[in-house]
Amino acid sequence: MVQDIISRFKSLYGSNPSVFRSPGRINIIGEHTDYNEGFVLPAAIDRELYFAAAHNSLNKFRFFAYDLNSTTEIPCDQIEIQKKETWSNYLLGIVAQLSKKGFKVSGLDVVVGGNIPIGAGLSSSAAMECGFIFAIDKLFSLGLSTIEMVKMAQMAEHEYAGVKCGIMDQFTVMQGKADRVIKLDCRSLDFSYEPLNLGDYRILLCNTEVKHNLASSEYNIRRLECEQGVKIVAGHFPEINSLRDVSMEQLESCRDQLPGKIYDRCSFVIEENSRLEQTCQALEKNDLKKAGKMIFGSHDGLKNKYEVSCRELDLLVDIAASTEGILGARMMGGGFGGCTINIIHKDATTYFKDRIIKEYYLKKDLPHSIFEVAIREGTNQIQ
Repeated sequence: MVQDIISRFKSLYGSNPSVFRSPGRINIIGEHTDYNEGFVLPAAIDRELYFAAAHNSLNKFRFFAYDLNSTTEIPCDQIEIQKKETWSNYLLGIVAQLSKKGFKVSGLDVVVGGNIPIGAGLSSSAAMECGFIFAIDKLFSLGLSTIEMVKMAQMAEHEYAGVKCGIMDQFTVMQGKADRVIKLDCRSLDFSYEPLNLGDYRILLCNTEVKHNLASSEYNIRRLECEQGVKIVAGHFPEINSLRDVSMEQLESCRDQLPGKIYDRCSFVIEENSRLEQTCQALEKNDLKKAGKMIFGSHDGLKNKYEVSCRELDLLVDIAASTEGILGARMMGGGFGGCTINIIHKDATTYFKDRIIKEYYLKKDLPHSIFEVAIREGTNQIQ
């Protein structure tokens, strides 16, 4: 695919580009914990976006989305949120963030495309943001640190895509390392690379091929609900700054004052951080069975307490739970669609795929979208 993108760049703009790669990401466990200053366990994968980019002398940004066959052209001094070619907002948001920091970015031609399924919970948006800011940093010799790029990419999504995401996606896309997962403290941004020794097990993703309209709005609502819970608990325990600081005992002591679903949202986050720690301990001991149990527990909490699952995700997890050779399965990402992540024995892969096709895709008349992923490097320049 990368050669197709380079060829399209040359045909559109008539020059030779530099080429950059930016991956999608998975998350083994630790969902909706990042914006609550908790822990996550993600990794970059071998699904990626490619950017062919070069300077132009027109003082314009000329962007072409290869997979969408869509063009955006805008003067460098007239950056604003686009209402039609909304995909370009992820790029323009980066330019806006750089401008805020005092960096002037002049004319640039870009062709972007790849094989990250959009809306599948694999963070194609973070791949877009991180790949573009990485390309700009190299092409304009800005000398940005990785963490500066991560934070600006996150803010681009907040302000130009309207999603108040945590930092996990952008951090993982930039900092990924082959054959390693990242244990990330989303408060301090301290992290360590942990081996993922799955032996005869593989990581298989099943895409629901749906994305309910609730996704972005409910994501932002969950974040507000957690902040409400923190405010109430902090009224009794002043040392509390986020759900990261709250114990189940403290939460229980305030239960009567937590309205509506606030208790469930907060207790899920606290329990999810605990499940992540137990998963890391299990992986260190090569106790894959326990790690799988934690992964199933994560889905149960996301479904029943955090309420960000949907019937399609639940069906895929139910099929996995009744399939021999599956260690663990859960929804992955913001919710209301996207993928399930499944840890599966290599000998069970064919049988499981056949079941999913028969019991999910064919029944719902959806295209088959099942793929194995491997853990790869983060954003980099390839040409």
